[in-house]
Amino acid sequence: MASSQLTAAPSVPARRAEPQEPLAGTLDLESLPGRPLSEPELRRLTATLASRREAWTHLVAFDSQDRVYASLYRDAHVDVWLLCWTPDNDTGWHDHDISSGAVAVVSGELVENNLSVQGGALETRVHGGEVFSFGPDHIHRLNGAEAGSVSVHAYSPPLWRMGQYAVGDGGVLRRLSVSYADELRPID
Repeated sequence: MASSQLTAAPSVPARRAEPQEPLAGTLDLESLPGRPLSEPELRRLTATLASRREAWTHLVAFDSQDRVYASLYRDAHVDVWLLCWTPDNDTGWHDHDISSGAVAVVSGELVENNLSVQGGALETRVHGGEVFSFGPDHIHRLNGAEAGSVSVHAYSPPLWRMGQYAVGDGGVLRRLSVSYADELRPID
């Protein structure tokens, strides 16, 4: 491996978060293209839905024991979720199998961690009003940085399976396959 690869800044999608406002209204559920969405389209969709609070405000609730989440939309090409966070809510390490995704933080702040073999977890804070996306190769861990955080997530193709990761005996990383309907929580 070239030394420039070792010293290059890590590619962390949340560190490329962008403001939602310019993207809001550029893609909505009524104008979906009837095919899997690209990462830029997922960012545009989540930004639009995050700006339409009247569509989901009635679903917002918080629970430190069990993260509150609700399906907002699902078809053959995309699914969209509302997630409500407290600092105690933690997804644990996971991937989204074959799905790309986008996260629009509506209010509060989320902490995304990415696993780095060279330096442990890389922490990135994503603030209310920001959106980021990632491909199906992305492994991360999310939690609410502050009580009352709310986010809108979209995945394409729709989630069916996800991988959940734990560090086993001797520090060996292992992957467990879980259903999209299961609540993600740390297993390590």
